[in-house]
Amino acid sequence: MQTDTRERHYLPADFDNRPITIMLVGCGGNGAQMLMGLASLDTALRAISSRSLDVTVVDDDIVTEANLGRQPFYRCDIGHSKARTLTERINLAHGLSWTAVHGRAPGAIGLKGADILISCVDTASARRALGIELANANAPAAYWMDLGNRATDGQYLIGCPARAGDERQGRLPTVLEAFPELADESLADNDAPSCSVAEALERQSLFVNRVMASHALALLFDLLGRGSIGYAGAFINLFNGQAVPIPLPRNPGIPH
Repeated sequence: MQTDTRERHYLPADFDNRPITIMLVGCGGNGAQMLMGLASLDTALRAISSRSLDVTVVDDDIVTEANLGRQPFYRCDIGHSKARTLTERINLAHGLSWTAVHGRAPGAIGLKGADILISCVDTASARRALGIELANANAPAAYWMDLGNRATDGQYLIGCPARAGDERQGRLPTVLEAFPELADESLADNDAPSCSVAEALERQSLFVNRVMASHALALLFDLLGRGSIGYAGAFINLFNGQAVPIPLPRNPGIPH
């Protein structure tokens, strides 16, 4: 009988027997799909474990006509807060009491107290701001999952933000460590909004966000539902149908 010798990263024991607090930053293309999937993940965790999810959603954007089709909003939602609209809908459907904040993180709300930060933001500057907030926190989130994509490809990655004097062997690198080019402040952001559904579909494939979110949620389910993961994320390409996993660092062990 062969033994699986692949590296594994294990969920800390202090995640048991309590709600896991998640801060979801961004409720647009990837973020809205993540939020809907987190509701399903919460249902599954309650059925198979002692864990559940307590989610706070932060986004300062409102629904526009260009969002229809690619994002899970309807014409009646136009002009309303993305975060509040979708969170209220999920709370009613699932009997939850998750929180929505119409604003921009980390300015509108700090990241203190979150077990997992999930960022679904459009720009490198937004990621840098979240990274600075985590670096200055006395007790940063145990995990930072980031999703990003272009028209037909993208990536997702889960990491463990560093703490003061952090010497954890095999700590999972965060998105800013794995992709240091994001820290370059000289790079211009490109987050111009689309004006129509047709223009939005020229900028991003219709289902790229659903695919990205589904893969990221599957990784979260392994970590939170099964207790370990064997990879840290993946590069996804819808044009050629490839998914290339991002390997764990050697001897990732258990974070402390």
